[in-house]
Amino acid sequence: QVQLVESGGGLVQAGGSLRLSCAASGRTFSSYVMGWFRQAPGKEREFVAAISWSGDSTNYADSVKGRFTISRDNAKNTVLLQMNSLKPGDTAVYYCAATATYYGSDHRKYIYWGQGTQVTVSS
Repeated sequence: QVQLVESGGGLVQAGGSLRLSCAASGRTFSSYVMGWFRQAPGKEREFVAAISWSGDSTNYADSVKGRFTISRDNAKNTVLLQMNSLKPGDTAVYYCAATATYYGSDHRKYIYWGQGTQVTVSS
């Protein structure tokens, strides 16, 4: 069982940076694949990035490659999403998610979710 709480969202100008954090509780955290998703107004939830339990494998949406970096520190039960060169199109609610049975981009496969944190990028 995993409980997830996101933080670090806010308002930033285009070209700026934000670091999102996902604090996890639960003794099995290190066994889970972790992902970040986002949802903009009027749109479906969209995959952003995922990282394997070991951190050796990562997966990114093409729209964020080269700008976003996902990482995890299992000792601290924390997953990070470093977001650089932000664009107005990155504006969305960002969600941290976890799954024990899947590694990929399909949000339907992730079984634990945080409450979300708002990221707004102004031009």
